Parts: sequence; structure tokens; C-alpha cells
Amino acid sequence: MSTSTDKVVITDPPRADLTDVDELAALGVATVHEALGRSCYLGPGLRPIQDGARIGGTAVTVLCWPGDNLMIHAAVEQCRPGDLLVVTTTSPCVDGLFGELFATALAHRGVRGLVTTTGVRDVADLRTMGFPAWSAAVSAQGSVKATAGAVNVPIVVGGQLVRPGDAVLADDDGVVCVPRARVAEALAAGRARLEKEEATRQAFRQGQLGLDRYHLRVTLAQLGVEYLSAAESGEWQR
Repeated sequence: MSTSTDKVVITDPPRADLTDVDELAALGVATVHEALGRSCYLGPGLRPIQDGARIGGTAVTVLCWPGDNLMIHAAVEQCRPGDLLVVTTTSPCVDGLFGELFATALAHRGVRGLVTTTGVRDVADLRTMGFPAWSAAVSAQGSVKATAGAVNVPIVVGGQLVRPGDAVLADDDGVVCVPRARVAEALAAGRARLEKEEATRQAFRQGQLGLDRYHLRVTLAQLGVEYLSAAESGEWQR
């Protein structure tokens, strides 16, 4: 769904800095999501059609009508290098609104990938050409080009607001959208979390338990968890 029902194409919205977006993408979706207080995640319904892709880009948002990809055609013209197309519909739709021909046109313009709440098709071709996509479905179902929607307006994906120019990050764990105004915050928090995770990784390699690293023995005690030997528990007599 969208926050706007206008039939409009917004041209050249401000975008997050690509250098910052690339660093966020390198941190990874899970790290950025956790670093921002477990926020900005677009939900488990968006799955990659390929394995191992890790990308970031600036959002070009598209609002289509179900079964209609007219506004994706309009959006291609608004894309520039470093962008990532984010598509949704006015009501649920998993038809194959996007395929190899769109990917060819977008790759020519330097677009890094696609995130869509709809379906995609030509997935073998997309994988071969190295155009990454995250979608709600894979579907051969065709579409029409008949109904006006909008390009570069705020849209809602997985309960999260996605604005044109926001930083969108996608990898095997899913997709997050970092608001343009929070990119600096996300970078600082993400770097700190990465350092913390590396320290924990080293501790685990040396044999430390998560129970001790995270002080979870106290939590278990507070929750009334008891440690009993097998003999004390009586399990061996059953």
C-alpha cells in the first residue's frame, strides 16, 4: 500500500550518499537491523531469487495496480546509477510484474537490483545476467499496462515506510530500509555492533560460553531454572 494515491511521477528526489549505502550493505542486513534497535526490516515475505547477493542502493519507489506494470516502465526513466527499484501494489498481488526485459533496461541505467512485494519471472535469465531480485513470489502470470499509479512517492512494504532516496540493503537474510535521515546513525551503530560481534566471536573461539558472555546464568536463575543431575531428576527411572 502507499501513503499517496496520486497519479504522479516525482523526478530527481534527494538520495542517500552511495558511499555510505555501500558501507551499510557491507555490514549486512541482520547487523544493521539489530544496530537500529531491531527496526527497518521489511519482513520475511521478501526472499532472494539467488544465493549470495549482498547489495545496497538508493530507493526508487513504484506504486502499481495489481496485475499492471505500467508504472515500472515509467520508473525506469527516473533511475540512475546506484539506485534500487522498490515496487509494491495498491492491494496484494503476486503476479509476475517484473522479468528479464525490465532487468536489461535497468542494468543499462546502473540500477543494482529489485525489491518487490509482487512476483517476478524469467528467474533463470535474471540469475544468468546477475541482476539480483527479492520478491514475494515467482510467477509466470503476465500483466497489463493500463492503470496509472505513482513513482517516487512514499510506500509501505512489510509495515515499514520506504521513501524515495532511502538506503535499501538486501542480502540472503532479507531486506532493510534505512531512512535517509538515519544513515549516519545506522553507520555508527552498525560499526559498533560489528566490533562487539568480533569480540564475541573471538571469545567463543577460545571456548567461552554464551551463558557467561551474556550473563545468562543470572537470567536463568531469576526465571527459576534449576540444574539437576539425571539421578536427582528421576529421568533414569522412567
